[in-house]
Amino acid sequence: MTDAQETAADSSLRTTGGAPPDDVEPAPIPLLEPRDGIPPVIADDASLAEVIAAFAAGSGPVAVDAERASGYRYGQRAYLVQLRREGSGTALIDPVGCPDLSGLGEAISGVEWVLHAATQDLPCLREIGMVPTRLFDTELAGRLAGFPRVGLGAMVESVLGFVLEKGHSAVDWSTRPLPEPWLRYAALDVELLVDLRDALEKELDRQGKLEWARQEFDAIAQAEPAPPRKDPWRRTSGMHKVRRRRQMAVVRELWETRDRVAQRRDVSPGKVLGDAAIVEAALALPANVHALAALNGFGHRMGRRQLEQWQAAVDRAKTLPDSQLPQPGQPVTGPPPPRAWADKDPAAAARLSAARAAVSALAEQLTMPQENLITPDTVRRVCWEPPSPDPESVAAALAGYGARPWQVEQVTPVLVAALSATS
Repeated sequence: MTDAQETAADSSLRTTGGAPPDDVEPAPIPLLEPRDGIPPVIADDASLAEVIAAFAAGSGPVAVDAERASGYRYGQRAYLVQLRREGSGTALIDPVGCPDLSGLGEAISGVEWVLHAATQDLPCLREIGMVPTRLFDTELAGRLAGFPRVGLGAMVESVLGFVLEKGHSAVDWSTRPLPEPWLRYAALDVELLVDLRDALEKELDRQGKLEWARQEFDAIAQAEPAPPRKDPWRRTSGMHKVRRRRQMAVVRELWETRDRVAQRRDVSPGKVLGDAAIVEAALALPANVHALAALNGFGHRMGRRQLEQWQAAVDRAKTLPDSQLPQPGQPVTGPPPPRAWADKDPAAAARLSAARAAVSALAEQLTMPQENLITPDTVRRVCWEPPSPDPESVAAALAGYGARPWQVEQVTPVLVAALSATS
């Protein structure tokens, strides 16, 4: 970081109070440019070997980012991986041409990886062999430090005083060749990520939250991959309108048919058939292709073969025996929805109200979002089946639900008070 950037970072992290005089024009914020230009995209094993050697020889943390093609392609695979390290420069790697990046992952495995919103990128990085052992998440750091806006562009601007190019975050990154403006955007995403990390580390240390952040980062790095979601068709948008089991079976059949088609064609499921159309067909239970074509989402520019495919799915659901129809809801593994607490258990509802108010006040005092202080699900579980209202029991309950030591230390006193007041 240059002296000017260091000054901008330090000053932006302090609250100066007051606005500049009306007759003083604010200094324009410079648009960031890649320091080393736009590097060539690495798409063959020989070039990848050179990148691996360069990053193994670099120093300090490694900035890492990945671009997906959400909304365009099936799944969440990476279509571009960006890295930057001191002494190594910036690398743009095409995972289509180089689908196995485990060698690169191993070369930097003991190094701290700096990512922004790490949980979004780690699944697709894991698929291509890149798994960090240590990381620093600049978005999460911003949340813990109390920044009101934690997008990468907003944080680079407020902390480091530079403007990142905008407009390419939602493009189809599976496009080949990738246009130069997109590559510039991608390179800039890792350009100042380590500088941002350094500034945020100083701010977290100033606030006494650096150890909290480290515990959070360790938890992300050590987390097991999420298991496949059970009955993903139940998350169809508009599903709340579908109440009868036969109609639910239609949603399931259409969703699963759409998923197979989308996977085969490697396109986003929403581009094959919209959720609204699935729900429409489930509610209408069309008798034939003609009736199906009259529904919203089916008739417009849809060929006969496609309509027959969807109608076949509807017909399968309509002929299922009752024993094979889906049940109205998923098995509940935790507390019921909070809106039902007052009727089911008024005492638990009172505990939850007191606990929520206490956690909210503490989060405000610590200047961080409530969900980063402690997850709402953890608070609900503690209030639904409360431990004894003493510090040891509450701390043990929180730890049992996965709370980190810093969270247990901060939240235990306010939950003990809340549970005691309502016991």
